[in-house]
Amino acid sequence: MQKNDIIRVQVTDLSHDGLGVVRHEGKVFFVDNALPNEEIDMRILKLAKNISYGKVERWISQSPYRQEDVALAYLRTGIADLGHLAYDQQLLFKAEQVRKSLSKIAGLKESLVLDTLGMEQPLAYRNKAQVPVRRVNGQLETGFFRKQSHDLIPLSDYYIQHPEIDQLINTTRDLLRRLDLKPYDEEAHTGLIRHILVRRGHYSGQLMLVLVTTRPKIFRIEQLIEHLTKSFPNLVSIIQNINDQKTNVILGKAFRTLYGSPTISDQLLGNHYEISAQSFYQVNTPMAEKLYQTAIEFADLTPSDVVIDAYSGIGTIGLSFAKHVKAVYGVEVVKQAVEDAKANAKRNGISNAHYQIGPAEKVMSQWLKDGLVADVIIVDPPRKGLTESFIETSSQMGAKKIVYISCNPATMARDIKYYHQLGYQLIKSQPVDLFPQTHHVECVALLVKV
Repeated sequence: MQKNDIIRVQVTDLSHDGLGVVRHEGKVFFVDNALPNEEIDMRILKLAKNISYGKVERWISQSPYRQEDVALAYLRTGIADLGHLAYDQQLLFKAEQVRKSLSKIAGLKESLVLDTLGMEQPLAYRNKAQVPVRRVNGQLETGFFRKQSHDLIPLSDYYIQHPEIDQLINTTRDLLRRLDLKPYDEEAHTGLIRHILVRRGHYSGQLMLVLVTTRPKIFRIEQLIEHLTKSFPNLVSIIQNINDQKTNVILGKAFRTLYGSPTISDQLLGNHYEISAQSFYQVNTPMAEKLYQTAIEFADLTPSDVVIDAYSGIGTIGLSFAKHVKAVYGVEVVKQAVEDAKANAKRNGISNAHYQIGPAEKVMSQWLKDGLVADVIIVDPPRKGLTESFIETSSQMGAKKIVYISCNPATMARDIKYYHQLGYQLIKSQPVDLFPQTHHVECVALLVKV
């Protein structure tokens, strides 16, 4: 076999990130836009010792679960990298990813994974968008980068974003063209407009627009604001973020409010939140409510419980149940998030939620020395999961239950394995589909002290 050879093969499986898996002559190939049980003519793109890549040249037979009406741009950019698979099969795939991780990594043979909770309407759900602005064929365009590249594919319909977000992006794009504002050029590090970021309150309908620029001065900004606010009466916040660094990081450190408020308002499980441009806030509000409600049900909280909310963010999880327990202690490493959590507690009349800044394991160690005993610990770590020192400290807090919210089944399984060694047993896990049409899966797991 050589690069660019075309061979006839059978797709046998899907990888954790939604690529078709082909095994041929001792090699494992990963193939975009290929589904299990499809026979394809595959062009070899890359041959390597461990992992090789191919592309579909022609389908000999197709899966009965293939979604035919999904634009290839959504697959090529990763916007909807599982959009070619029927939605009920996506939910099965995600539960299987959790099962595989718990089996292979944590060594759990018994199936403790419930069926994935899905959406009734699994499209146009995202309440946040971040799109690059670049020049394509001589014209300013907005869209998404092709996977593993910085080649922009222009888009007007983003498929999984709320339609009003798409409309605001497209209107802004057209105004930027009309006002002759220059798009960013990555190689030359020139131009003005780098990214457009939009947030929308699911219940409030309020819109925020963030223009990420290379320098403070925006030519004809008054005209831009006037046109946008006339077109979108619910556009209550226009922010400028200045990022003058040669970097792939989207946001810089400096923010300026150009119009209206620095935040938008929204609700989550009955509480009201102010959301800034840089706030972490789940992008799928209805499914975030299901996720947090599942965590609360797993915790089975009582009025006498003391709960630690680790990686507490702006407080959305802990404040959802604070009125039903004795106290909530939140810890978060991001200073602005801690300030937001305190403000959100006050905004919602919650006086028994306490928030502290710092690495979770260090703060919890101090709480332990101060004599704090927790009945329940809820953790919602980033993709890299928990540190061993956090797991050790949390197991010393005396908690009867640990509720683990995960965006990465592999690191969750790794951490559960360590919790097992420290005397906690996995009771059940519930996949929740916060990101329909993509391979990403969230999961809630309940661990109980044996």
